[in-house]
Amino acid sequence: MTEIDVLKKDTAYLSIISNTVLVLLKLIVGIWGGAVSLISEALHSSVDLLASLIAFWAVKKSVTPPDMEHDYGHGKFENLSAAVEALLIVAAAGGIVYEAVEHMGQEKLPAMLELGVLIMLVSIVINLWVSQRLIKVGRMTDSQALEADGLHLRADVWTSVGVMLGLVLMKFTGWAWLDGVIAIVVAVIIFREGWKMVVSSTLELTDVSLPEEQESRIMAIIDAVPEVVGCHCLRTRKSGSYKLLDVHVLFNGNMHLSHVHAICDELEDQIRAEFGSFDILIHPEPAGIHAPETKESQYENAKKPAEIEES
Repeated sequence: MTEIDVLKKDTAYLSIISNTVLVLLKLIVGIWGGAVSLISEALHSSVDLLASLIAFWAVKKSVTPPDMEHDYGHGKFENLSAAVEALLIVAAAGGIVYEAVEHMGQEKLPAMLELGVLIMLVSIVINLWVSQRLIKVGRMTDSQALEADGLHLRADVWTSVGVMLGLVLMKFTGWAWLDGVIAIVVAVIIFREGWKMVVSSTLELTDVSLPEEQESRIMAIIDAVPEVVGCHCLRTRKSGSYKLLDVHVLFNGNMHLSHVHAICDELEDQIRAEFGSFDILIHPEPAGIHAPETKESQYENAKKPAEIEES
């Protein structure tokens, strides 16, 4: 296991510890004081904890080397965990709304509002620090699972700020109905966050191409090599933090095969030096033997049934 793999696992474990502490604090004070806004935050943190456990499992699984059943590695487990996390977030939002509506008509203020404010302040500080760590490591290692977990916790910071301000308002105004309103606002924020994650993880799971600017840069790296006549039909995708591409590269037809192979190795090194982990397949072609292919033409050719010659 590499240092990067260890870093990813340790960071995911940090998220589990912080969320466990916050769930217990919010739940104890929320139930004891009867504050639905705190209970909704505890439910939210419970989802965070489950998401962190899933992210930890996904990161641990994704760094497993390729095997006989997974020739391209296990990176998709990260994308899968992000999709599951998104669905959990949406479900949690629905549960919070239901609980909030049930308490909208309450007239009695929750007890121990001061302690609730303190708990939310602790939650803000912890989530702010942990989220920054998760996002930093997630982007540094190109881990979608860690970055998704970090962005999730960063959104929690704002919901915690809202809940804390609501508890303060209830303390000074006596408006008990604010408890349910705060919980609904929290749910709306959570649902919006979950929906964005659903879209993002779905794109990754359906093998969306790398961003256009990255593909253009890859083509520029290939074209910059003097021996390369041209390139076409670049196809890219991601599997967790692992990127994959295949491309057709044109060479002078009189070049020796060993020379072509050496240039292909050089291209792979240059692409990995700039973009990190990359599974690269280069299809060398002698220039001028046929018209350049496109992604569309390759797709159409792949759908054609094999023609069997009759003897």
